[in-house]
Amino acid sequence: MERGNVTTPFGRRAMTLGMFASQVIASEIDSQQPIDKWKLFRTVCEAKAVVGVSDRALAVLNALLSFYPKVELTSGKGLVVFPSNNQLALRTHGMPGTTLRRHLATLVEAGLILRKDSPNGKRYARRDTKGAIGDAFGFDLSPLLARAHELQTAAAAVALARQEAQLARERLSLCRRDLTKLIDVLRETDQTSNWDDLQSRYLLAVDTLPRKPGLAEIEPVLKQLDALRAEVLNQLEKLVNLENSDTNDSQNGCHIQSSHPDSSTESEPGFGSEAVTFSNSRQTSDSMAVVQASNRTAIATDAASQTETPEVTRGKTHRPPQTFPLSTVLKACPDIVDYGPGGKVQSWRDLMVAAAVVRSMLNVSQGAHDEACRVLGPEAAATVLACILQRSPHIASAGGYLRDLTRRSMRQEFVVGPMVMALLRANPGSMALAS
Repeated sequence: MERGNVTTPFGRRAMTLGMFASQVIASEIDSQQPIDKWKLFRTVCEAKAVVGVSDRALAVLNALLSFYPKVELTSGKGLVVFPSNNQLALRTHGMPGTTLRRHLATLVEAGLILRKDSPNGKRYARRDTKGAIGDAFGFDLSPLLARAHELQTAAAAVALARQEAQLARERLSLCRRDLTKLIDVLRETDQTSNWDDLQSRYLLAVDTLPRKPGLAEIEPVLKQLDALRAEVLNQLEKLVNLENSDTNDSQNGCHIQSSHPDSSTESEPGFGSEAVTFSNSRQTSDSMAVVQASNRTAIATDAASQTETPEVTRGKTHRPPQTFPLSTVLKACPDIVDYGPGGKVQSWRDLMVAAAVVRSMLNVSQGAHDEACRVLGPEAAATVLACILQRSPHIASAGGYLRDLTRRSMRQEFVVGPMVMALLRANPGSMALAS
């Protein structure tokens, strides 16, 4: 950073170390990376909890960006906007002056903008003989551009945490519903069971949940409910097995061919009145066996559906495909590493964060990404996005391609493995490392 580029605030406002750090960051902009200002603004909105700004401060930032004449932010001296407070108040829907100044200070403290004050504290621009802006005094948007990758990573982490919390809430709702109804079945079919103790433990577990639980509150309760659910299913399974055993014993004990064992016609069931009795008894016995076998099959199927909850998509049961090891995915798709937290991908969660950043960069809609995560699974969806990024020069529409792969996976026509292996074969060096 050139020392002559450091600016200090006008008037009584003191210079702080944070202001100096923001100016250092703003001076390290990659000149080859312009970015759409409105996409960047939406990224800041998604990461506002991490950045530490309110929705009113974001409204002021939106107004400042509207004064920048171009759609894309690029490095240079032209990133300074110089609207007056009256103009800003109009574009923030009549925000009072004191509120406006407070939120401007919040944006400066958050490191999203810089003040570039003139000698007299006014905001204006000097133009050269051709009418071009030579030097301007106002608010510098350089920190916003310099922190673009950091903000995208933070927004991706927030989106991933929100998705994990949503999945946990769905699992909690399903588990609560299952337990409520399974305990009712146990109470109605076996009065001697400990259903009242099970119900008390269930109520004690769910009573600890707050009104709007987060992931940290849901996970321990979900573990307790999963264990309780397994216990209830075990008791119901034992009850079903006991009933089946009693039914089989009674069936075997009542199997009498004739009421006259000394009759000479017993060894010839094709003749006499006893033949009709034997035939009817045999048909009734066979019918009972068929009905009992059907009941056992239905009960086993229902128990399996209770213990395993595969993802259901449009009425079809679909199990997410198995993913490759993370190291293999990174060897096949090395470009995704640059978008991970801190420029590294060391875990599957880092890969999912990087995939969320890449999703925005490739103009893949949030809906397409959520559907892919639901059908393929979060790890496999992140792997597919990494492969799409690796082959992005050959793909016209990344979003359409992802939707097509998702639909094919729902029809059991697509798995991730061949795609990863094709990229490994396309790069012989990575293939050797993978082996």
